[in-house]
Amino acid sequence: MSAAILFWAVTIAQVALAIAMALALIRIIRGPRAQDRVLGLDTLYCNAMLLMLVFGIRTSNSLYFEVSLIIAALGFVATVALAKFLMRGEVIE
Repeated sequence: MSAAILFWAVTIAQVALAIAMALALIRIIRGPRAQDRVLGLDTLYCNAMLLMLVFGIRTSNSLYFEVSLIIAALGFVATVALAKFLMRGEVIE
């Protein structure tokens, strides 16, 4: 019984995250300003990280947890760099 509940919960979570990634991609493409595109990119990498975590739960493989940690670290650095570029016009002072 609990295995079936876990299976359906993980499946629903993966579908919801895939829909959220599609909506974030639409925000990146249609964003009228650069800030909207950066926000869409930030949402996209967060959803990709969560999708890797859910996939790791589904397969019971710890490799996906490490991949999600790398995605989170690189996404954070990219978001900070893009925000600094939009604020000042340069990344490295």
